[in-house]
Amino acid sequence: MDELDVTQLAEERPAAGEEADLKAILEAIVYVTDEPLSAQQISAALGHPLDKVKKLLDELVEEYAKPEHGLTIREVAGGYKMATKAEHHEAVRAFVKKLTPPLKLSLAALETLAVIAYKQPVTAPEIMEIRGVQGAGVLKTLLDRKLIAEGGRKNVVGKPILYKTTKEFLVQFGLKSVTELPTLKEFEELARMEIAEPEISPEQGTLPEVEPAAEETATEPAAAEATEEAKPEAPPENA
Repeated sequence: MDELDVTQLAEERPAAGEEADLKAILEAIVYVTDEPLSAQQISAALGHPLDKVKKLLDELVEEYAKPEHGLTIREVAGGYKMATKAEHHEAVRAFVKKLTPPLKLSLAALETLAVIAYKQPVTAPEIMEIRGVQGAGVLKTLLDRKLIAEGGRKNVVGKPILYKTTKEFLVQFGLKSVTELPTLKEFEELARMEIAEPEISPEQGTLPEVEPAAEETATEPAAAEATEEAKPEAPPENA
């Protein structure tokens, strides 16, 4: 009986060591890859059974969920990706801002990206109709950053290009799919929670003028009416 127990232990140790090695390899792979990798991709590349790879990945997800870790491993866009935890974002963001200038999307780009995300596939004229402005330059910016891509052409007169969001969009916003986007009801609740900006008194000075974005143009017909209203009335003629 003692000999059997010793034999079993000798067989289990190499197996446990191999599993630990594979788990460490999976952790390194998730860390070094820029794009999320699915369990199927990793299993095929390493030549290990899918159920074993999935089990070890789930263990890594659980382990990194512990509070002593500043990083997390989670499923994003159909694959596994390592990132900083949400509760540490402000501290990390403040640190990064001191290193390099922050890279941000303009308000026009965010608006256009939101329209595409919710209405995709959508054409440039349809985007312009929703936003009320022309934004060819904005589309180019989003294409260059690989947040959107061309998704064919619409079967109407002129066959305009259709635009859709990309996998990079899901990665940047930490989404598994576009179904995780907030609903319009959630947006309305956020709008009600917004705090109005305080008015600036004459002693505080005036706000600086904001130049219109070079990448889009808009028409303001109300400006002409405002000019007419601003004209002073002619003085009455003497009787």
